[in-house]
Amino acid sequence: SKRQTLFFSATMPKDIKLLAHDILRDPAIVQVDHAVPLSTISHALYPVDRQQKTALLMEILRHTDTESVLVFTRTKQRARLVAQQLKKDGYNVTSLQGDMSQRNRQGAMNGFRNGTYKILVATDIAARGIDVSRISHVINYDMPDGTDSYIHRIGRTGRIGKNGDAFTFVTGEDNAAVR
Repeated sequence: SKRQTLFFSATMPKDIKLLAHDILRDPAIVQVDHAVPLSTISHALYPVDRQQKTALLMEILRHTDTESVLVFTRTKQRARLVAQQLKKDGYNVTSLQGDMSQRNRQGAMNGFRNGTYKILVATDIAARGIDVSRISHVINYDMPDGTDSYIHRIGRTGRIGKNGDAFTFVTGEDNAAVR
């Protein structure tokens, strides 16, 4: 009957706050540096034509010293296609998206976590709750849907005092979202 429930999140959307107040008794919210971006993450925008995204990704991977890379796409199909292209080009890669079985998802995550795969191409299913401390780069192959999504995606790098890089590919269609 006496239990303490703790809920952690990089962002707290209004709907989640309302839910917490509805189901919890005397909830308290503690925010730590909620308005300050992590100083351990550097951010870069890469303007690119939509058709050139994969070529740009290949160039970045070829010329950037990376430990482990998490690439975010907007759709399940694109995650699969980008992963297939990277694999074809000799990269040690797996993908993670919503229509995979739990066993396959777990296999992909375990392989990424233990270093079997150096690159994980994923949808936003991987943006929250994934704890892999050695991710050096997050690449937004597709622009995230909003600032909360961006915060969760890039929060996979620059952890535990390590530095990380967040690269975002920007097409002409993304200009409003960038602003």
